[in-house]
Amino acid sequence: MARPNRFDPVLIQAVIAGALSFAHLHDIAEAAGQHDWKAWAYPISVDLLLVAAWRRMRILRAAGRPARAAWTWFVIALTASLGANIATAGLLDMNAVPAWLRILVAGWPAMAFLGGTLLAHTPTAAPEPAAEPTPVPEPAPVPVAESAPQVTVERALEHAPELPPSVMPAAVSSPSVPPALLAHARKVADTHHATTGTPIDAATLRTRLGVPPALADVIAAQLT
Repeated sequence: MARPNRFDPVLIQAVIAGALSFAHLHDIAEAAGQHDWKAWAYPISVDLLLVAAWRRMRILRAAGRPARAAWTWFVIALTASLGANIATAGLLDMNAVPAWLRILVAGWPAMAFLGGTLLAHTPTAAPEPAAEPTPVPEPAPVPVAESAPQVTVERALEHAPELPPSVMPAAVSSPSVPPALLAHARKVADTHHATTGTPIDAATLRTRLGVPPALADVIAAQLT
């Protein structure tokens, strides 16, 4: 939905103030000997320098650079505008303008041209790019010791009471060995033999594999 047009009191006030200031500058220039179109060009020159200085200050502030030069030209243009407003309030005889004011009015075009040129053509350094974060080196992978394959083994044999050989079940006397466990045990036995120079015994094999003694004996028997 389009918003309805509304009168902005601040904008109306700015237009009125600008028109009055424009007229005062024109009257001072005409009283100082500048007639016809030249008298109308003076207020345009003052207002343009004022706006250019203000815009330059905003650009320099946004870039993080000092704006002393822009402030200087802003104060000069503001003084010219404010001085014309005060001078036309009856404090100055418009029919007998002093010589120093004629000199200032006559020299204003050169001063305004210099200020406008400096404000328009002074380069503004681009902001420095943000420093890239230093990459953090990834930690080296920690070698993981080779573990035994996950094999489920019945632990009931560890707590079972010892039975005479005549009544011991065949499954207890000769537990079956999974192929994966047997292959891992063979690799452990080969590493032990290469390191110590002696074959691995059942007790060491049981410690390395974490299996019951009966199962360790069966595996040791199959490795011989």
